[in-house]
Amino acid sequence: MDLSIQVTLDCTDPHTQAAWWAQTLGWTVEPIEPGFIRKMVDAGQASEADTMDFNGELVWRIGAGICPVDQVGQMPRQRMVFQRAPEPKTVKNRMHLDLHPGTDKDVQREQLIARGARFLYAGNQGPFTWYAMADPEDNEFCIS
Repeated sequence: MDLSIQVTLDCTDPHTQAAWWAQTLGWTVEPIEPGFIRKMVDAGQASEADTMDFNGELVWRIGAGICPVDQVGQMPRQRMVFQRAPEPKTVKNRMHLDLHPGTDKDVQREQLIARGARFLYAGNQGPFTWYAMADPEDNEFCIS
């Protein structure tokens, strides 16, 4: 079986989360065609309530996607989707991302904290060490 996967993250502000994670991963927010969105609303296939303005652009309210810059428009592709959830996160994630920086973990941790991440704790097992972190909406991830 040949499968590709996409990681989807529930959040309260999908466009802000998409922008934060795109910068974190060195990816890009997938382009959205405002003209297509307007056409769908004008044709009655979507409503104004399905849209919103984000940084001066008309976008779908429900979510946003990111992918590596060189994979924009390709199928399949590595992808993360951020979809609006009606409630904020309240419990620990059952799954999280592990980031493997090409730079020193301490440097990466400080850069992410400066951009709104939160340091949770340092962990280790045998020779392996990691930092547990939380993104701006408190979704856990590790730097290892």
